[in-house]
Amino acid sequence: MLSSKLSFTCKMLVLMLIFCASGSIPASAQAGADPSGPQQTPRPAVNFPVERAPAILARESETACAGFIEQMPPADRFEIVGAEDEALTRLFAEGDYVFINAGAQQGVRSGQEFSVVRPRGQFSSKFSGKRGSLGVFTQEVGRVRVVRVKDGVSVALVVASCDNLLLGDLLRRIPQSATPVGRAETDLDRFTDPTGKQAGRIVLARDNREVVSRDQVVFIDLGAEDNLKPGDYLTVYRPVAKGVIVNSREEIAANARRGFESDHKRGGQFSNQAQRLKDVDGSKYGPTVKTPEIRRRRPPVPRRVLGEIVVLHVEGRTATAVVTRVAQEIHTGDYVEVQ
Repeated sequence: MLSSKLSFTCKMLVLMLIFCASGSIPASAQAGADPSGPQQTPRPAVNFPVERAPAILARESETACAGFIEQMPPADRFEIVGAEDEALTRLFAEGDYVFINAGAQQGVRSGQEFSVVRPRGQFSSKFSGKRGSLGVFTQEVGRVRVVRVKDGVSVALVVASCDNLLLGDLLRRIPQSATPVGRAETDLDRFTDPTGKQAGRIVLARDNREVVSRDQVVFIDLGAEDNLKPGDYLTVYRPVAKGVIVNSREEIAANARRGFESDHKRGGQFSNQAQRLKDVDGSKYGPTVKTPEIRRRRPPVPRRVLGEIVVLHVEGRTATAVVTRVAQEIHTGDYVEVQ
């Protein structure tokens, strides 16, 4: 009996030493504690929002191969006049050697790089509010690096090709314009209010696309004359109901008609396609409201935000931009506004 009491006492001493070492005694083990009393509620965890890393604005395929609409093309530009393999092919690409009609006498030096461009002619658009030509649409087809300079001719290596290079393509000095800096990406506000800043239209897209999405290149009718700069962000939008064809004669259906019900069951009478009655307390055969009528008398509603673009290159009347975010597909003719 004594040994069992000593054993029980030892166990209690060990438990008390453990509780003291931990610094606290559970409430259920404290004398007089009410196990049914209020329990301490743990503090809720707070998760701070994590800012997403800036998006990559433009890859080399956009910065080097975008193209532009040039208002004042320079009069004198060097030209590709031959190639090492011209007896075998008329198409040249990365890794080929081409000959240009300029050398030491024209100030060309070894290691110099040029953009290869192909002017395609004057461009105008029915979407633009600017009258007349917006400039010469110029395609960028690649880049070359001079590797050997002679008196009146030089050898250049094709270091990048966006398309096949051809004899007659022109060389253009690569502009010293850096790729626009990205910014932290957030959710696209599809109901943002207009800023009242410069607004224009998408007048063209690269590769003759009429529907574009993220990372694709577009051309807008805003340029240096509109104080646009590389790195400017613009919202792409479409006025509400633009591009939607509604034939009011087809959308109107009678609210009720005796022919909707069967002769025996009499379960019909009402159309499943009609809009509400003008007189909600009137006869079920009365006139219904019409979509054009609703649109005429409604207050201004938010525009339809389609996405966002950032300017890569600015010319006189136009600019080249890349699509950075989309809510849905973007069409040529859609509107843009500086953020």
